[in-house]
Amino acid sequence: MELLWGEKLGDGMRGTPRRVFDYWVEMSQGLVEDASAPLDITFVSNFDQIVLIKDIAFTSYCEHHLLPFQGVAHAAYIPNGKVVGLSKIPRALDVLAKRPQIQERLTHQFADLLFRHLRPLGVVVVLEAQHTCMSARGVNKPGSTTVTSFVDGVFRNDSSARAEAMALIRG
Repeated sequence: MELLWGEKLGDGMRGTPRRVFDYWVEMSQGLVEDASAPLDITFVSNFDQIVLIKDIAFTSYCEHHLLPFQGVAHAAYIPNGKVVGLSKIPRALDVLAKRPQIQERLTHQFADLLFRHLRPLGVVVVLEAQHTCMSARGVNKPGSTTVTSFVDGVFRNDSSARAEAMALIRG
């Protein structure tokens, strides 16, 4: 294939449009999937202390530039009579992240989903991410990290509970 300016695309570009299409179908699955579905499997439990899953890797896409932002999420909750399978929390995040997003909304949606679906005594979500729209264009600041958090329930109202969860996240 010859381009307008006389250059030819090499064999490496053959099939690229299809691969790009398939990629975007995969990366936008969250628009058609139910993020709460993974949280449907819960177990009765009298455990009433913090449950924390740290360093959950995720990739999402900035809705303003369609460039990726990647990072880790930390999700903590205090059960209120039930716990969820540990793998279900990262699965729920993956569904939410596979939507064009901003990090602030993703943080709030993830925390809200956990709070509404698990009905815990409290929830804390912290996301740390690097944004390609900041590192590869625009301000060109590679290595900068954006941190967002959302707390609800006992973590919002009890500063010592919030401090304990944040200390566990910092590890």
